[in-house]
Amino acid sequence: MAHDELEAPQKTRVILVGVGGATCSGKTTLAKHLKRILPDSVIIHQDDFAPPQELVPIHPIYEVQDWDAAPGAILWPKLVNFLRGVKATGKIPNDHRSHDHLNEQKEIKIDDEVRDRWIEVFEAIQKQHEQQGEKVIWGLVDGFLLYWNQEVIDEIDVRVFLRVPEPVLRKRRHERHGYHTAVQSDPEGSLWRDPPGYWEQIVYPAYVDAHRDVFIGGDVEKGLPGEKVKGMMVINSMDLSMSEAVSQVCGVLEGIGIQKPGMMSVGSPFLAAISE
Repeated sequence: MAHDELEAPQKTRVILVGVGGATCSGKTTLAKHLKRILPDSVIIHQDDFAPPQELVPIHPIYEVQDWDAAPGAILWPKLVNFLRGVKATGKIPNDHRSHDHLNEQKEIKIDDEVRDRWIEVFEAIQKQHEQQGEKVIWGLVDGFLLYWNQEVIDEIDVRVFLRVPEPVLRKRRHERHGYHTAVQSDPEGSLWRDPPGYWEQIVYPAYVDAHRDVFIGGDVEKGLPGEKVKGMMVINSMDLSMSEAVSQVCGVLEGIGIQKPGMMSVGSPFLAAISE
């Protein structure tokens, strides 16, 4: 969506939908399907708030750049301020740049009838809001560390988490050709490729560490959500098709969308769901 399409009318409500999970869990794929369905929607990639490559910390043991340890992987104040600005204005700043289009995109389709049915549902919701003099903007925030920083969590209205077993994540990561990252000297960024052992030594341990207090008992593989991320919807992705995952999330968003202004409650009971 072009920046000028997000112009806020007199009365605007911004709903931020978080799509979190490990790297290679399908977050961006799900977010892009939701964007095609939801009117007046935009994707905000947490990866775009990583520090420039020159400023990424060096791992103290393995002596390679550590893109995954939560404290240094994201410019947290920048991300928090960005989300607050989007909520306050209904706009994406004109100077915001994303590197996502440069990354390898593996298409996972959903059923046409599923997509078309939900488009119809949300177009009807949009018309209802317009008749009430309100415009709803959906901000889809995807990120592998989305539920680590409490200030970020607090800005997200609907919280979704994709859970995928470690062997599947590892296989997908190894099949990727790399990631485009920001560098201070080049607006198009640079291509990062994992050195040998990077998944086992850095990526997955950092993921477990960052999500230890999100799940009861620190069990990121099978544990239930704890109190840190209230109302988080956990989708066990390997048990569902992408069409089913999209429908589950859209069902939650439909309930949010039809609520009257001021009635939305983060962490309300119907949001807390586990897909078995």
